Amino acid sequence: MRPLLPSLLAAFAFATASSAFAHVTVSNPWARATVAQQQASGVFLELRSAHDDAQLVGVKTDAASSAEVHEMRMQDNVMKMRAVPSVNLPSGQTVTLKPGGYHIMLMGLKKPLVAGENVELTLDVVHADGAKESIAVTAPVRALAPAAAGQPAPGGHQHQH
Repeated sequence: MRPLLPSLLAAFAFATASSAFAHVTVSNPWARATVAQQQASGVFLELRSAHDDAQLVGVKTDAASSAEVHEMRMQDNVMKMRAVPSVNLPSGQTVTLKPGGYHIMLMGLKKPLVAGENVELTLDVVHADGAKESIAVTAPVRALAPAAAGQPAPGGHQHQH
């Protein structure tokens, strides 16, 4: 048994070290409050992949029947919104999901999003080496005045899994 222990320890050390590199951080998450009968809303946040290129490839939440990553952009002088399969997260760069750009769209909300409450999400990320990462995010719900529409909201936190 003894000769096996050093190789097991080495394998564990390697697995621990490599998982440390598969790390995307989330900051400033927030969700837009809804009004009565509104069935959709947006979630906004900042993502940063510290050690390698990665991609945001999916979102899950119990707050809505579906959650998708969307992009808003001008096309033929018309602002268009469409679902995208992924968002690139270049190593060392902060990627902002914000109103008027990339964002998370919650559709088929199960109940109104009320300012002061939170929306729980899980972000699915794939790293350049194929490693997968799930990131639990708590996004505070914010009621926005029109003047504050593009401003990041303070608060929120993340849990790494």
